[in-house]
Amino acid sequence: MNIANFPWLTTIILFPIAASLLLPIIPDKEGKTVRWYSLVVGLIDFALIVYAFYTGYDFSNPDLQLVESYPWVPQLGLNWSVGADGLSMPLIILTGFITTLAILAAWPVTFKPKLFFFLILAMYGGQIAVFAVQDMLLFFLVWELELVPIYFLLSIWGGKRRQYAATKFILYTAGGSLFILLSALTMGFYGDTVTFDMRAIALKDFALNFQLALYAGFLIAYAVKLPIIPLHTWLPDAHGEATAPVHMLLAGILLKMGGYALVRMNAQMLPDAHAYFAPVLVVLGVVNIIYAALTSFAQRNLKRKIAYSSISHMGFVMIGIASFTDLGLSGAVLQMVSHGLIGASLFFLVGATYDRTHTLMLDEMGGVAKRMPKIFAMFTTCSMASLALPGMSGFVAELMVFVGFATSDAYSSTFKVIVVFLMAVGVILTPIYLLSMLREIFYGKENEELVSHQALIDAEPREVFIIACLLIPIIGIGFYPKLLTQMYDATTVQLTARLRDSVPTLAQKQEETLKVSLSAPEIGN
Repeated sequence: MNIANFPWLTTIILFPIAASLLLPIIPDKEGKTVRWYSLVVGLIDFALIVYAFYTGYDFSNPDLQLVESYPWVPQLGLNWSVGADGLSMPLIILTGFITTLAILAAWPVTFKPKLFFFLILAMYGGQIAVFAVQDMLLFFLVWELELVPIYFLLSIWGGKRRQYAATKFILYTAGGSLFILLSALTMGFYGDTVTFDMRAIALKDFALNFQLALYAGFLIAYAVKLPIIPLHTWLPDAHGEATAPVHMLLAGILLKMGGYALVRMNAQMLPDAHAYFAPVLVVLGVVNIIYAALTSFAQRNLKRKIAYSSISHMGFVMIGIASFTDLGLSGAVLQMVSHGLIGASLFFLVGATYDRTHTLMLDEMGGVAKRMPKIFAMFTTCSMASLALPGMSGFVAELMVFVGFATSDAYSSTFKVIVVFLMAVGVILTPIYLLSMLREIFYGKENEELVSHQALIDAEPREVFIIACLLIPIIGIGFYPKLLTQMYDATTVQLTARLRDSVPTLAQKQEETLKVSLSAPEIGN
C-alpha cells in the first residue's frame, strides 16, 4: 500500500464513528471497559491525526492537501470531498487533542456509560469532518451531525435545568443551520454549472448584491455558534448545565467551528462582501469583548462567569478576521486554538471544583485553597492564561490581533483608535473578574457550613495529568508562537492578499505602489 495515497482524513473521520457502533455490544455494566475502550479509540485517532500531518502535510503550501474526493450521491452532485489547509489543520489537531482529554475527564461517568461514550466518539468524527469537508452540502450534514450528541449529552447528564438548556441549544443552532443550507443551495445552483465543491464555488463570479445576501445568511448561522451577541444566550445556559467533559467540547471545539466557518465561507468564498461587512464584524467583536466581560464580572454562578468570559475572548477572533492584515488574521487563528486550550482547562477545573463543593455560587465558597492546594494552583495558572499573562498563548494571540488591527490601512485612524481603546478596556476588565473569582473561591475565611458538610479532597493524578497536558501547549505557544503559526502562515498570507484585493482603496494603493516601483530609476543610473 502506498502511504502517500492512503485516505488519511476519511479514516480519521470515520474511525471513531465506526468504533462507537461497537460500544453497545461490549459486555460491561459498570462502564470500566467502555471508558478504557473509548480512551484507546481516542488515542489511536489522535495518533493518526498527528502522523498524517507529520508525514503528508507541507507547511509552505497554502493550498488544500491530503485531498480525497469520491462520488457519494451523483444524482444530487454530492461528493465525499475532504482536504486540509492551514485554516483547518490546527483545528483538526485541536479537536483530537481536546476530545481525547474529554474522554479521560469523563472517567467518573457511571450513568449510562455506553450511551455517553457513544455520543462522545460519534461527535469526535463529526467535529473533525466540519474542519475537513470541502463540499457545501456535506458541510451542512456534518454541521448538523454534531448537534444531536450535544443535545443528548446536555439533556441526559446535565444539571437541574438540563432540558431547558438542551432545547435552547438545539433551537438556536438548528435555526442557524437553515441559513447554511439555503446559502449553500443558492451558491451551488448559481450560474451555468451546478456544483457544491467549495473550490469550484469560490471561482464563481457572484454579483456583489448576491454576495452580500449570502454573507448575511452565513453570518447569522455562524454568529450563533461563535457566538456573537445577541445570538449568544444559549451558551451560558448550556455551560450552566453541562458536565466537565461536555464543557471541554463546547469551549474547546464547538465555538471554534463558528470562527473557522466565518473565515472559510464568508471571507474566503465571498471576499467582496467581506470588504463591506468587515467594519460590522469589528463593531460586533468590540461589543462581544466589552459586554461579555462586564456580564461575566456580574455573574455569581461560576460556570456562567467562565461562559461569558469565553464569549468575550471570541470577540478578538472577529476583529482579527476583519483586520485585512497578515498579523491580525494569524492572531485570530491563534486565538481560536489558544482559547480552545484555555477554555477547556478552566471548565474542567470548574467541574472538578463543583464535584468537591457541590455548589457553583461564589457566595457559598471561600478559603478552600487550604484544603485543595493543587486545584488552587492549577486554577490560578489557567486563569492567568485566560487573562493573557505574558508567556502564555492568550497574550500572544491577543497582542497579534491588537497590532494587526492597529496597523491596518483598511480603516480610518479615528475608527482604529476607538476600537483599540475599547479592546484595551476589555483586556483590563478580564483580570478584574478573573482575579476576583479566584479570591472568592480560594482566599478569605472558610465557609464553615461548606467545610463541615463536604469532603474537600485535593486533585487526583488523573486531574493533574489533564491540566498538565493542556498547560504544556499553552505555555509552549506563549514562549514560542512559531510552534503553531508556522502551520498556517502560508494559508493566512494568501487569504489576506486576496481580501485586500477586494477592498478598492487597498487595491488602488497596491497598484500605485507597483507603478512607482516599476518607474523608479535604478541606483547608480
